[in-house]
Amino acid sequence: MTDFIQDQPLRIAGQAFTSRLLVGTGKYRDFDETAEAVTASGAEIVTFAVRRTNLGQTAGEPNLLDVVPPSRFTLLPNTAGCYTAKDAVRTCKLARELLDGHKLVKLEVLGDQSTLYPNVVETLSAAETLIADGFDVMVYTSDDPIVARELERLGCCAIMPLGSLIGSGHGIQNPHNLSLIIEQAEVPVLVDAGIGTASDAALAMELGCDGVLMNSAIAQARQPVLMASAMRKAIEAGREAFLAGRMPRRQSADPSSPFAGRING
Repeated sequence: MTDFIQDQPLRIAGQAFTSRLLVGTGKYRDFDETAEAVTASGAEIVTFAVRRTNLGQTAGEPNLLDVVPPSRFTLLPNTAGCYTAKDAVRTCKLARELLDGHKLVKLEVLGDQSTLYPNVVETLSAAETLIADGFDVMVYTSDDPIVARELERLGCCAIMPLGSLIGSGHGIQNPHNLSLIIEQAEVPVLVDAGIGTASDAALAMELGCDGVLMNSAIAQARQPVLMASAMRKAIEAGREAFLAGRMPRRQSADPSSPFAGRING
């Protein structure tokens, strides 16, 4: 009998995580819905835009940390809305100050407002500066394998290529490039951006991704909490399918019940 494959935890910057689903906190109706969806997702890493989130710096306004406490979740401040390396670095330093020396960040430097596609030149520059300053950098990037390899060489602790444009819901548009990145990487590879529904998340995991980060796919669903639960199951199913190994694709039929040994009437 074949031994059942025992999966290993997801490891990022020296920390181990059971869940391979990372979720964002934007676009929800309110913080209560955010908290319900995050709980339903089973996520352990929660990301938020430093520039758009109150972490206590604005007195009297709802504080994200009240519903996503650092004692329960690993916080992943991100640089959403930054279009230059300088702004991204400044934003990460602000997050470190607000979160008492927190080092884990999600770097994204965007190219323009219409596509929100990553500016890889500015991303590389920001990553180099942040890593030299002691940050643990998870980086949003294009699905270019060469760029991904360079970001890993610089010392990024996770590579996060887009599946498709941020918030588009188009799913994984270039699975071949994604597979190339996965094959060469020695750090975790997580799909970030473009996931629309559970089958997209499952496909990412079946391709061999170490995890998936999403926000809009859950927050903009008709029932975000229910979608969060669906995404949790999709990630788990996709991971198990990857570990199990899919059957070979064939050009002709191969009957489940072969003719050999059958009883003739």
